[in-house]
Amino acid sequence: MRGPLVVKRAFSEPLLLLAALGSILLATTTLVALTMYASSIADAGVRRTMETASYAQTAATISAPVTAETFPGFDRSVRAELTRAYAGEPALTTSFRSDSYTMPGQEAEQRPELLRFGSYDGLDRHAKLISGAWPKPGNDPVEVAISLSAASAAGFEAGQEFTTRGRLDPRPVRVRVAGVFQLNDPFGERWAGEQLLSRGVERGDFTTYGPLMVPRETFLGRFATNVNATWTAVPDLRALTPEQLRPLAGAIARVEERLKAGGCASCVATSHLPEMLTQLDTASLVARSTMLIPVLQLLLLAAYALMLTARLLADHRRMEVALLRSRGAGTIRLAALSGGEALLVALPCAVVAPFLGPPLLALVNQLPWIRASGVRLAPVADAGTFLVSFGVALAAAVLLVLPALAGARRTYVEEQSARGRGGGRGLIERAGADLALLVVAGLAIWQLQRYGAPVTVTAAGGLGIDPLIISGPALALLTGGMLGLRLVPRLSRLAERATSRRPTLAPALGAWQVSRRPLKYAGPALLLTMAIAIGIVSLATASTWRSSQLDQARHQAGADLRLSGPAEGPELGALGRGTAFAALPGVTAASPGFRGQTDVGGENAMLLALDAGKLNELFHLRPDLSAQSVGELSRALAGDRAEGLALPGRPATLALTAEASADLPLRLVLSDGLGVWRDVSLGLLKKGTNRVEVDLRALAGRSGTITYPVSLLGLVAGSQDSPASLTLEAVTADGRQVPAPPLTMSVSGDTTAPFVRRPEPGPMPVVLTADLAASLKLGVGQTGKASIDRRVMPVKVVGVVETMPTTAAGQQAVLVDWATMQAHELAAARLPRPATEWWLAAGDTSAAAATLGGHPEWDVTALDQRALAATLRDDPLASGLQGALMLGFMAALVFAALGFLVNATVAARERLAEFAILRALGVSSRQVLGMLAVEQAFVVGLSLAAGTGLAVVVGVLVVPHIVLTGQAAAVTPGVVLDIPWAATGLMLALVAALLFAIVAGLARNVRRQGHGLREEQ
Repeated sequence: MRGPLVVKRAFSEPLLLLAALGSILLATTTLVALTMYASSIADAGVRRTMETASYAQTAATISAPVTAETFPGFDRSVRAELTRAYAGEPALTTSFRSDSYTMPGQEAEQRPELLRFGSYDGLDRHAKLISGAWPKPGNDPVEVAISLSAASAAGFEAGQEFTTRGRLDPRPVRVRVAGVFQLNDPFGERWAGEQLLSRGVERGDFTTYGPLMVPRETFLGRFATNVNATWTAVPDLRALTPEQLRPLAGAIARVEERLKAGGCASCVATSHLPEMLTQLDTASLVARSTMLIPVLQLLLLAAYALMLTARLLADHRRMEVALLRSRGAGTIRLAALSGGEALLVALPCAVVAPFLGPPLLALVNQLPWIRASGVRLAPVADAGTFLVSFGVALAAAVLLVLPALAGARRTYVEEQSARGRGGGRGLIERAGADLALLVVAGLAIWQLQRYGAPVTVTAAGGLGIDPLIISGPALALLTGGMLGLRLVPRLSRLAERATSRRPTLAPALGAWQVSRRPLKYAGPALLLTMAIAIGIVSLATASTWRSSQLDQARHQAGADLRLSGPAEGPELGALGRGTAFAALPGVTAASPGFRGQTDVGGENAMLLALDAGKLNELFHLRPDLSAQSVGELSRALAGDRAEGLALPGRPATLALTAEASADLPLRLVLSDGLGVWRDVSLGLLKKGTNRVEVDLRALAGRSGTITYPVSLLGLVAGSQDSPASLTLEAVTADGRQVPAPPLTMSVSGDTTAPFVRRPEPGPMPVVLTADLAASLKLGVGQTGKASIDRRVMPVKVVGVVETMPTTAAGQQAVLVDWATMQAHELAAARLPRPATEWWLAAGDTSAAAATLGGHPEWDVTALDQRALAATLRDDPLASGLQGALMLGFMAALVFAALGFLVNATVAARERLAEFAILRALGVSSRQVLGMLAVEQAFVVGLSLAAGTGLAVVVGVLVVPHIVLTGQAAAVTPGVVLDIPWAATGLMLALVAALLFAIVAGLARNVRRQGHGLREEQ
């Protein structure tokens, strides 16, 4: 009998039961989808990171000195330990380097040029033969392969034979060059520790060529005389899951310890992978934890919407429950009826929701930023999703039962006397629970702002999700909405007073109705307020995240395209690099730059030098980070610059004639048309007249060209034991005399003599970071002395920035003008700083980046701001929060519309008799409909305004602290809240239009039902 009674009772209130069914189904489906989404994004983030990880990040190297006898045992141990650590054998490469051997024919010289032999497993997979063949095992002669660069520098060619002797092993080695090869990517990360192999020659105290590559068998049989062996493991981690990150990191970190314990006491293991995996595990946890924020917001909204429906259902059945009690029904019986009715609604939702989750995620996949990331979410329902679904559905069923049980003890007389009472304040407000929740929410948000992420260290030393921090935003929205309810009776009384003075009836009746029963309207108002606030916060978070990725990219790159690398190389010299870079397609401005660590006033700081005249075109500084604009900084930074003696035409050679009073080491400082400074050694000038020639074309490199004019800036003489003097007698360019002013210098210590004399430069203009300015106790416009590279010099602060582009968070930095800095260095007899970077401005950097990619021999690393921004935006771990927010956003709006529809429909249905009486008293149908519109407009207007204000407050307090990098680190520069007001206004207009359309539909229905009721009466 109980089963049929439950079904009959349920179908007696079809509207409210359908509303409860819709709320539970929406809640379970959305929360199941969010659970699937969080798990899928974490997996996709780990997979993407592993797929795009560089060789340097994933490779692990183990090195140890070996001999032919010890190598086999060490090799077995290393392979066994690596297989154990990676739970499978990784791709393993073994390489060797021999001791030094002398170049043929130089055995008797004191400082001969040297050769090295080497071996690298699978070298033929990473290089192509230019001539000859790969060497075969054998000891007489030893067949070798040599790189093209080494062969060119040493003068070897395929088929050549020679004999060499070791400096430690005097036995002669007869060598035959079997082939010449070229590495596929000589400047790739694989060869970062193989400088000799990638470049072919190393110049230092000795010049070394090679290595002469031989098969492993040959090396072990002939050259393994206690030399270094290196094992390099490159695992395939594309199938790695978030759960495997920390165990794998720990296993790799213990490889060296286990090898030493196993007998390889000299083994040294090196890998960046454990650190990377640990950081990735933290980032994955933080990504999942931040995605809990919209989950908890949605849970609170769903719970409140369901309780609102449950309260309406309980109010409708108050008299029915009282009659059942009067006929002997006990609390258990009533609870069983309510529980059965709730399960009848909840259980179908629990079963269906896991199958609706994947299609919902397929819609999320269509979001532009999710599609751009390349992540394709294709989760399937598993035991975990069913567990979540049934848990949410059962919790919803309990919420549906609670209001019915709360009134189950009232008698029929008590229910009759309670009918029609409208109370001005709810129980929560009377108890002050909203103020208590405000304190808890404030504490949670304070912790979020302090710790920067909803992750904390557990008692066991690991990382876990802090429930207080993660619930802060949701509690703030709930508390703000509840505090807003305190405005309902006050505003309704004000509206009643204002409308009562007007002659129109409908506004007065509507305002009086809201003022008489404020709690009837408080529930829908709170639901709408929270939904609107969640929607706006979601839009603001997504917009702020996207703006922050662009800010990060602009800050990290500093310019549209930033090139870094050695100041010169064999292919492009110091005076050839700028010409090649400025000619890249699409480049509109270029500046040489110096960027490096320096000591400023005893503080470690980043020194950044750029051409101040081009700063406005190149320098990406967010406007809020400085009180001065980039244009103002550009004008203020240019200080006293050195003038040079410009050489006419396009000379290829330069000759200087000078007379010295003693032996004197001398250097020439010159610059090209792009402002690149270069010092050239003129060697040791002997006492008397000296003529020194300089090959200018050599300063541009093999394939580089000079940007003319070339200017001579000064001469720098080195320290001497006794004072000396020097007189420059003549300067010729390509054999033609260059009119030069007389130049003499008295040398005592480091001394400089400029070609064009100017007064000593004044204070050097600088831009400082705020913390460095505070440390130096200097403000904008102030002049003082500062120690830069341990040289005290006057500086003038022309600007202060919160953080300098290209620097990390909290890093102190100083920005100076390139030419002004070089002028100060020259005046102090210091050699000019090299152009280690080039900053380029380009409307579209793709063509320039492609050209750079086609010239690996230029040995330059390009940082493309647009490509970097795309990489940051496409990081699944960083961008995953957006999809979760959009899911929560759409669900919140549906909850709002559903809750408003149900409450407005029930309220209108309850007052049909009241409307009929008003019509009988002569109130027109238009006035009745106007009264209904005023009541609902009060709820809608208050909710939209309160929700917007609440979203702004929560956005300011919360959003900047939940936008993190893909590595779960704080963002640099700091996050700036970005509320898209256009999209927000459009959303508010659409919501208002939808709600008023619901009101218009209800009004039409009330009018139709009112006619029938009046006829019956």
